Amino acid sequence: MQTPNQAHYKILVVDDDPDILELLQYNLVREGYDVAQAENGKKAIEVAHTFKPNVILMDVMMPVLDGIAACRQLREEQDFRHTHIIFLTARSEEFSEVAAFDAGADDFITKPIKPRALLSRLAAYARRDAQQEEQEQVTEIGGLRIDRTSFAVYKGEEKITLPKKEFELLAFLAATPNKVFTREELLNNVWGSDVYVIARTVDVHIRKVREKIGEDQIRTIKGVGYKFNTD
Repeated sequence: MQTPNQAHYKILVVDDDPDILELLQYNLVREGYDVAQAENGKKAIEVAHTFKPNVILMDVMMPVLDGIAACRQLREEQDFRHTHIIFLTARSEEFSEVAAFDAGADDFITKPIKPRALLSRLAAYARRDAQQEEQEQVTEIGGLRIDRTSFAVYKGEEKITLPKKEFELLAFLAATPNKVFTREELLNNVWGSDVYVIARTVDVHIRKVREKIGEDQIRTIKGVGYKFNTD
């Protein structure tokens, strides 16, 4: 059954297999989502500019432009820094997952796709986005101002732009300064327990956050995890 969160939720499906496109479009439209299609990464970027999706479901291995290259290009644009990008692939090697998350992916789903599980995951994204839209919270800590309403981070007068998952990771750590969180706790709280990602994903995102805000705010506790440091 369609929920209010799904009524105007836009999903772009990208795959070079027409059968997969048809299967996903059928199931997504039936759930009430707005759906657009593209058959390769280059076309996906073109469609994304006009369709403005909330979520992009994208195959990794495609002709013309593969999914990882397309993801990198999209993440370079301000309009798509907060778009959820979920990779669909038959490949399950860990290096593919690391490459996908390093490019800016939010999630990773292996084929064959199970429509019911996919729809459950998408509904979780829609609910989470709706909840975040209702939040009004500004945190000032460690020389940073973290504004949840605009997904903006300021260091002094400098505005630092972070993709959605990097922002959520920073905001979560900063909400409880000096508390050490394991990788598993960060995965569950930032990505959600219903989303499959590997622990290495946290390390990749922490590295990217540090590159943008500086090395001092987030400290590694060897053998345990990470904390937002105010000492």
